[in-house]
Amino acid sequence: MTPVRVAVVGGGISGLAAAHRLRALLGATAEVTVVEQTDRLGGKIRTAELAGRRYDVGAEAYLVRRPEMTALLAELGLDGDVTHPTGARSTVRAGGVTRPIPGRTVMGVPGDPDAVADLLSPEGARRVAAERDLPPVELDGDATLGPLLRARFGDELPDRLIDPLLGGVYAGGVDGLGLRATLPALAGALDAGARTLTEAAATAIPKPTGQPVFGTLTTGLDTLITRLARAATIRLGVPVRSLARRDTGWRLTLGANAPGHEPADAVLDVDAVVLAVPAPAARKLLDGVVPAASAAYGRVQVASMAVVALALPEGTELPGTSGILLGAGERRLDGSPFAVKAFTFSAAKWSHLGGETVLVRGSVGRHGDPGALRADDDELVRLVRADLVELTGVTAPPIDSLVTRWGGGLPQYAAGHADLVTEIEHAIAPHPGLAVAGATLHGVGLPACIATADAAAHRIATHLTPA
Repeated sequence: MTPVRVAVVGGGISGLAAAHRLRALLGATAEVTVVEQTDRLGGKIRTAELAGRRYDVGAEAYLVRRPEMTALLAELGLDGDVTHPTGARSTVRAGGVTRPIPGRTVMGVPGDPDAVADLLSPEGARRVAAERDLPPVELDGDATLGPLLRARFGDELPDRLIDPLLGGVYAGGVDGLGLRATLPALAGALDAGARTLTEAAATAIPKPTGQPVFGTLTTGLDTLITRLARAATIRLGVPVRSLARRDTGWRLTLGANAPGHEPADAVLDVDAVVLAVPAPAARKLLDGVVPAASAAYGRVQVASMAVVALALPEGTELPGTSGILLGAGERRLDGSPFAVKAFTFSAAKWSHLGGETVLVRGSVGRHGDPGALRADDDELVRLVRADLVELTGVTAPPIDSLVTRWGGGLPQYAAGHADLVTEIEHAIAPHPGLAVAGATLHGVGLPACIATADAAAHRIATHLTPA
């Protein structure tokens, strides 16, 4: 029998996890090909060498309370390499002062106003405390977070705490993200009858479990990428120019050549396709094939960002915290904006990265505000170092540095995002040999991406191996 052939477009965590699951579901004889337009696998996962040490300069951790990543690591025999953060606390720059990020909140929305009072002015704290006495929240469908939070709490809480926290996850701001996609627990509590945001947060705050919140791999997260890649034939540096439906499957036109001048291997014919690419690429490939899905992907805005990794000399003393988050409104002493939106003090956050050189990450870039991203790499390192001096007093020159950029690959979960994803999935549904996966859909974290990959693989396997 002719083996089934599946193409997975996109070599990030979603595409590779889909390929791995397809291999398990379809068996050893299936031809599973991952086509990746860049010269490397991993997408937002990238483990680099910095001052002779392996260091994650993309995604650095995963959420433990979601099971997908934990299960996949165990399946691949990597669970012995898992580690969790130290007890170092994270901080936020709020109103020009660096303070610990408070507990008893849902992404900064407090279940008890006293939890956030130290971050606010007396008037800001009064506004937060008064939210419990306002008329009930009227949630008609979804809501953009900024207007909702500002109407209920005033400006200080969103600007000083909620915006920095959201920026760390989505590279977006509080005024552009939607409630249901970014704070689903809060929305669920409101749907269940909570009258105010304070009451909703008190209901939605996760109960302590005694388990760590985050995990990572001591060997670097690209260990997972290398292990997953074993499941498929990998084609790097190969853009997919178009996708077309055939009588018995799908045709991918490959390569960057002009139409009419394709090399002999420019066409890949397969029985099924998984698209695990950012929204702009999905929009392009689905245009003319599944127009409704293409149009929905086209409404997803994306952000760009960069990570500036610094290796500081051994013995450099940083604050004994895991890092600092900064809101878009925070300013340097001279009144200019900071280049960074966050620093991660990795040597303090992760025990396996302690000692020897002192490793630090500076994250740059917010949706709609390229700011320092316009600078070249050398200038970006200079700007990030200047921010580090102002925030910590550390002036030691790095012994090594690395700038890693991602252009337009971070989806923004605006109000109505869940409905938009439903449109995509409903449009794809009549095409059983086609599936989609990735951070655009049901969450930007690694476990959420793996969940979409598993769902896509099961959809394709069901189509190719009917009962």
